Amino acid sequence: MREVRVAHESGACFGVERALRLAYEAAEEATAPVYTLGPLIHNPLVIADLGRAGVTPVEDPLDAEEGATLLLRAHGVTPELEQRARERGLKVVDATCPFVKKVHAGARNLMEQGYDVLVAGEKGHPEVEGTVGHAPGAHVVGGAGDVESLELGRRVGVVSQTTLTHGVLRDVVAALVGRCEELHVMDTICEATNRRQTAAAELAREVDVMVVVGGLNSANTTHLADVCRMECPRTYHVESASHIRADWLEDASAIGVTAGASTPAEHIREAVKVLQTL
Repeated sequence: MREVRVAHESGACFGVERALRLAYEAAEEATAPVYTLGPLIHNPLVIADLGRAGVTPVEDPLDAEEGATLLLRAHGVTPELEQRARERGLKVVDATCPFVKKVHAGARNLMEQGYDVLVAGEKGHPEVEGTVGHAPGAHVVGGAGDVESLELGRRVGVVSQTTLTHGVLRDVVAALVGRCEELHVMDTICEATNRRQTAAAELAREVDVMVVVGGLNSANTTHLADVCRMECPRTYHVESASHIRADWLEDASAIGVTAGASTPAEHIREAVKVLQTL
């Protein structure tokens, strides 16, 4: 009989649980429409459930009705977008993850101290865009290769996207050594993300197949799958338990399961149930 094991650190993190609690509370208490500024988290199944509860994503505060409630997404937003929401007279609920706020503060403080600021992370990701909004002029680097083309000053400061892998951050820092006189690095990778990646890698080394559950548009879940794939080539990233295929499990005696920080516990349980049934 096949063994199905779940990583001891997996699933929704504190920041996601907080954001969801704020959203559902707002929906219950609202007498006017409730919106989120962009998807609250990167999990389409959860966003669909929020929609059924009456919480709708908008891309700009101008798209929300006056007097409505607007939640700032867990990834954070730029100061300009938040100000625009308040000027429109919306009831703003800040669902930004507290750990993301630390990245914002770190980047802003480095800029104010005269450092050339680098944000190590995924270009175009909402969290990264929000961070750059707090430190205008900051450079976004997705890896060591992006550092080579930059013209940097004497003093360089680095912050990281909360869901980045430590391997990428180390590569970026190594590429900066010798490029400046003073290098100030703030490791702002979320500890929960780090624990999930470590636990996933440990489990992946011990199983034949790994299933990673979470939004396909989720950076932290994608990174988690990458970490697993380095230890277990038969790693599959699925958004829903219904996407799991029986042929993936051929000749597998041990199957591991983990999930991204934007994946609710019930989605993990559903995946385990399907794997046990198959």
